Amino acid sequence: MRRFLQKTMNKPVTWLANTFGSRPNRERVHAALTKLYNDSKENPGRKVLVIDTDVTNARFIILSDQHKGAKNGSDDFMVCEHSYMTALEYYYEQGFHFISLGDEEELWENTVWPVKANNKESTALQKKFLQQQRFTKVYGNHDTFWNNDPFAGMHLKSMYDGPVKIYEAVVLQLKAGESKVTIFLTHGHQGDGQSDSNWFSAWFTGRVWAPLQSYLNLNPNVPSASDELKTAHNLFMYQWSEQEHNPVLITGHTHQPVFASLTHLENLYKKLAVARSTMDEVLISTLNKKIRFKQNEFDFVIGSYSNMKPYYFNSGCCCFMDGDITGIEIADGMIRLIKWNKTETNAERIVLDEMELKELI
Repeated sequence: MRRFLQKTMNKPVTWLANTFGSRPNRERVHAALTKLYNDSKENPGRKVLVIDTDVTNARFIILSDQHKGAKNGSDDFMVCEHSYMTALEYYYEQGFHFISLGDEEELWENTVWPVKANNKESTALQKKFLQQQRFTKVYGNHDTFWNNDPFAGMHLKSMYDGPVKIYEAVVLQLKAGESKVTIFLTHGHQGDGQSDSNWFSAWFTGRVWAPLQSYLNLNPNVPSASDELKTAHNLFMYQWSEQEHNPVLITGHTHQPVFASLTHLENLYKKLAVARSTMDEVLISTLNKKIRFKQNEFDFVIGSYSNMKPYYFNSGCCCFMDGDITGIEIADGMIRLIKWNKTETNAERIVLDEMELKELI
């Protein structure tokens, strides 16, 4: 019976949650992002951490949307935990600063106590970054608890053996000779219906979705879930960043990786157009195979993708149902979209796309 219900209820329940729980609105999204970015200039260090460095020395890994749970049927992080731990070990040894860009803990479906108790191993690894002042924690809509609960500081102190400041955003000021690259990082829920006290979203998650997901072991955190809503929200983010005087923007929230304003599928289509213009038959064949494979999980493309500039990036998530995780690296003068691919015995780092930071000036 459970297997039958998994097959029949996965799509309609996910559609219901996404459709009524979150309706992106461009004006609301833009107003919220502008207000937060202005706060970084008017009150730096209060809600927004400002980090000044240069392009050659910048070394950051941005991961988001871990959704660490209570190690039960509704815990989407469990299958990715090994990939996540492998990645963090690598970034710790390589001297990266780790920015956790929101929704690290799943505190819509759980109270804080079981989440703390069941994720001590990953917390201990993150504590190593904190001890070297290489850890920044940003809150999202699923872990806004860290920003608004009076006992949040106490819980964080018990987890990390010391105080942890929580931010809503980070601004990276990266010097490149006489020029500068400004990158604005936030979870991306600003202006979203889920972050605006949407009554249906809160009720559905707490009363229906959490127990149903636990019983049926459903995981909606795949690129094919709510394609149009995710793509619309990412488009609003891009449109905000392309406005004059606004910085390059990096978010999470949608669980949909974006590099240089394009999804992976859109990047493949753009490369295919170039290959066709040069009549590179081998590359055309290779790209068509990749496109057909990608279309099986995600087949929604913005019509104007070929004209979009590299203003927006999305880290994806650390809770894909196949055990892979994605993130954004800033290192060696480059910005990269990376995937840690889960294997039978380990996880391997794969660079999906990259470009020089100087191209973002």
